[in-house]
Formats: sequence, structure tokens, C-alpha cells
Amino acid sequence: MSSIIEFKHVNKYYGKLHALKDINLKIEEGQVVSIIGPSGSGKSTLIRTMNGLEPINSGQLIVTGYDLANRKTNINKIRKNVGMVFQHFNLYNNHTVLENITLAPKIVLKRPDAENKKIAMELLERVGMADKADSYPRQLSGGQEQRVAIARSLAMRPKVILFDEPTSALDPEMIQDVLDIMKYVADQGITMVVVTHEMGFARKVSNRLIFFDQGHILEDRDPVEFFKHPDTDRARQFLSKIISKD
Repeated sequence: MSSIIEFKHVNKYYGKLHALKDINLKIEEGQVVSIIGPSGSGKSTLIRTMNGLEPINSGQLIVTGYDLANRKTNINKIRKNVGMVFQHFNLYNNHTVLENITLAPKIVLKRPDAENKKIAMELLERVGMADKADSYPRQLSGGQEQRVAIARSLAMRPKVILFDEPTSALDPEMIQDVLDIMKYVADQGITMVVVTHEMGFARKVSNRLIFFDQGHILEDRDPVEFFKHPDTDRARQFLSKIISKD
């Protein structure tokens, strides 16, 4: 396998706050990588650098062959290959569900309308939302919005999908529906990087787990081994505070 994302001595600052500290990390094609750790540790910053939403201050960040540290890099070329699913869905409220899914492929990929609609409806069927194609986001529950957001990312046929705490804004009964769709995405062989508080997903679906704290990667392990035998005191302390490890 070859690296699809590579960090080389990456640092990120917000003023005096050193959010990412000398990050070195390779993510291989087809991997499902979960990033866990306490709130405020820099997890979301790490994932948001991967598609240029947060610029880095130093180091090198190669994503699908493009160097994000190079100012000449066309960020839109990266975003063709890298989808993102946000905590708060980020759907276009003035567009229908179907339009939310077809808009970017039409504009960015120049995909013909008939093909675009066919792909979109197939994806909506896959995520259980075909009957909501003509609805607007305001008419949907949070779980439904997130399933549409995942379908929207898949419509671009990306090489990588980034998930930034995709279930944290959902009601508990909605979470499993979204996790099931994420398992489906993993089964398609798409590279996934997931910032999550869902330990069951991290353990059962991921094939790699990164424990992140205070801007550092403290552990980079097989998920099952991590949950059985964390290497660091900080990880053991973190896990001891998690009520459910199912």
C-alpha cells in the first residue's frame, strides 16, 4: 500500500497556542483510521488540515499527491479527491436533498445531469433517504441530515473521506443509523479518517487507532490492542473515564 496522506514535521499555531506539535504520520490507501482523545486535544484541527480547511504553519503535508504547504497548490484539486463530513452536517438549506448531492459533481466534475441524478438516487437509496429526495434539510432530523451529508461526499467518488465527530450532534437513537452507513463506506475500500467519541466504532470498524492529546500523537496502534493494553499512562487514564467500551 502507498501513502495517501503524509504529515512531515507539521506544526499548527493559533496565536500562541501550539495546536499541532511536530506531527509525523502516514495514512495508507484503504485504511480506516479513528482518531480519539480528550476534547481540546487538537483532533479536529488535525483532520481539518487534511483538506486545507486549516492551513499549517510549518512542515509538509502531502494529500493525494498534492503538497498543502505549497502556496501554488490548487486546493480544489485536493477537494475533488477528499470528501468531508462535518459535525453539524453543513447542507445547503435552500436546496433539496437531491440538489445537495448533485451540485458539487455537476460544478466540479462536470458530470452530466442524467448520470448525476442516477448516482445521487442510488446513494440516497443506499443511505435510506430516497423518499426524501425532494425534501429540504429543515424538514429532516439530524440523523437524516448526516446520512445525506455522507451520500453527498460519496457522490464525488473521493479517494478519502474525513469525518469530524459525525455523531456528536445527534440524538442517541440516531447514532447507530449513521454508524451503519459509515461501516458501509469502510466496506467500499475508501480511505477514512474519523475523529470520533464512538469507542465501539473505533474498536470494531477501524483498522488503526490514533490516540491524540495536547497536540501530540501519543499512540498509533491496532484498535483491539489499544483497548486491551494502552501503552501510555495518559491513554489508560482516558479509557478509565469511558463508561462503555462496547
